[in-house]
Amino acid sequence: MTDTIDRRDETMTATLLSAPSGATKKNAGRRRVNQPVRSAVKHVVLIAGALLMLYPVLWMVTSSFRPNDAIFTDPSILLRTFEIENYLNGWNAFLQPFGHYMVNSALVVIGCILGNLVSCSLAAYAFARLNFRGKRVWFAIMLVTIMLPIHVIIVPQYIMFSQLGWVNTYLPLIIPKVLATDAFFIFLMVQFIRGIPKELDEAARIDGAGHARIFFQIVLPLMVPALGTTTIFTFIWVWNDFFSQLIYLTKPDLYTTPLALRAFVDAQSATDWGAVFAMSVVSLLPVFIVFLLGQRFLIQGIATTGGK
Repeated sequence: MTDTIDRRDETMTATLLSAPSGATKKNAGRRRVNQPVRSAVKHVVLIAGALLMLYPVLWMVTSSFRPNDAIFTDPSILLRTFEIENYLNGWNAFLQPFGHYMVNSALVVIGCILGNLVSCSLAAYAFARLNFRGKRVWFAIMLVTIMLPIHVIIVPQYIMFSQLGWVNTYLPLIIPKVLATDAFFIFLMVQFIRGIPKELDEAARIDGAGHARIFFQIVLPLMVPALGTTTIFTFIWVWNDFFSQLIYLTKPDLYTTPLALRAFVDAQSATDWGAVFAMSVVSLLPVFIVFLLGQRFLIQGIATTGGK
């Protein structure tokens, strides 16, 4: 009798232990079935969102190959005609070819990039490694300038540069970068330098290195991600800048790419929108190329900024 009871207990225990495992297997099977469905739905939503955001750019590209009378009557991104005349007309629309204005933009961009890399890195090293009187106050003032819009300072800047005779030159666009006026990049580099171990500086000082040698031989080579981020952002912002260039550049020969694109639009005559879209596509190509080539440094620089 006792043996029979023991067997029943063992059977019931085995049944209870096996039941949850069977339920777990069923749940695992359901999850395996639902996982591909969820993944497919997620990818469909992401692709739809990407197409929605890219639609204006794709429409501009397709419209650059359409005749003017079909640009605003066809909202689709499907290309039914292929006309290269818009690119030829846009490239030769002014006294100078459109490449002349892209070269002007390149000159301004190169000067601004070099100015930001040199001045902002030096200022960031001073804030991150040096100890001087009023350091926190000056750093706070520098951060406050990030919130200062350009429209507040554009009038006194224009008066000052006009008295210096710099209007209709590229100096008002480049010189402020040489003076470390972009507080965003200074803050970015300060956070990056703070993540570099100070033991490297101390080891260099034992070998007799000063601040100049520590900066150029130790800190600067480790700042490549932050410098790459600064280069990419400076290129995009300066290349697309319209307001500052419109204020200081009035001679057509000095026009940059944004000003040349604005010159296509004439309020008193018909605008060649096909040529406008064609040259807009051409002007966007350098931005896409720089972003694609430097996105590794951009992601690395933003991801490691502030890390310790």
